[in-house]
Amino acid sequence: MSSAFHFESLVWDWPIAIYLFLIGVSAGMATIAVFLKRRVLADGASRDGIIKATAIIAPLTVIVGLVILIFHLTRPWTFWYLMIFYSPTSVMSMGVMLFQVYMLVLIAWLAVLFRQEIANFLEQRFKGFSWINGIIAVFARFERVLEPLMIFLAVALGAYTGFLLSALKTYPMLNNPVLPVLFLFSGISSGAAAAVLFGIVWFKQPVDSPSVHFVHQIEKPVVLFELFLLLALFVGLFFGGGQREAAAVAAIGGGFWSNVFWFGVIGLGILLPLIMSMVCSKRVQHSKSYIIAVACMGLSGILLLRFFILYAGQMTVA
Repeated sequence: MSSAFHFESLVWDWPIAIYLFLIGVSAGMATIAVFLKRRVLADGASRDGIIKATAIIAPLTVIVGLVILIFHLTRPWTFWYLMIFYSPTSVMSMGVMLFQVYMLVLIAWLAVLFRQEIANFLEQRFKGFSWINGIIAVFARFERVLEPLMIFLAVALGAYTGFLLSALKTYPMLNNPVLPVLFLFSGISSGAAAAVLFGIVWFKQPVDSPSVHFVHQIEKPVVLFELFLLLALFVGLFFGGGQREAAAVAAIGGGFWSNVFWFGVIGLGILLPLIMSMVCSKRVQHSKSYIIAVACMGLSGILLLRFFILYAGQMTVA
């Protein structure tokens, strides 16, 4: 098994896979939360468990992901250069700028969403910081602009995780136009699973609530499209010939990473939840334990997908 994680052509290893997974979760949760607020919850959004889960998990996953990335660098204390000096020719530099704008808009949008709760908290605990309410009031004037901007940035961030790997041009499997779209939709899938899981477990969101139903409506078509994108990825590689075909065979034709793909990504993450949705009764599907189990399967499958793409994608060099 050690050879599956350590080989000559390996440039990026497991911390990058976790980083890509966490960023995808944040982007997916933010995307879903905006649509959930606009289409289902309206003014009652701040009382919803899924929105509350997004307010904690979406910023936290970005912060943890960036900390992992910073300390994975050979010179982590020089990372602040990337935060100030941008290079339009560097995918990493453009990604850092995207992170910064995304986080600013995310925090502004969440502050507007929870402005009443923040005002009450400041009134009770920190009266000297009531000026924060004035800043939030300014953001609230631009709420109609913040929401579409939030969606745009979340989608861009989700796709960026795929573009980051595509920058490794010497690897046929990674230098692929399907990858950004695949990472975007798998990120939305992971965001949906995380939103439901933490919304139900942490904030006691009822499993039969309109918000949980809305997220479930999104999940199935997103997972099916994710399956189609995986098919498109490998069909394109097979018919590409040469090292592209060799990369596909090395990835899914046998060995450790092939097992991760077929049993972990496809089996656990996609097919098992789909089969369960077809054979289980509505009563079972609406139970808390079922929803938690399916959410955990989905998150596990997408985490394994990140590991699979990263490692299997670097096994074959052009």
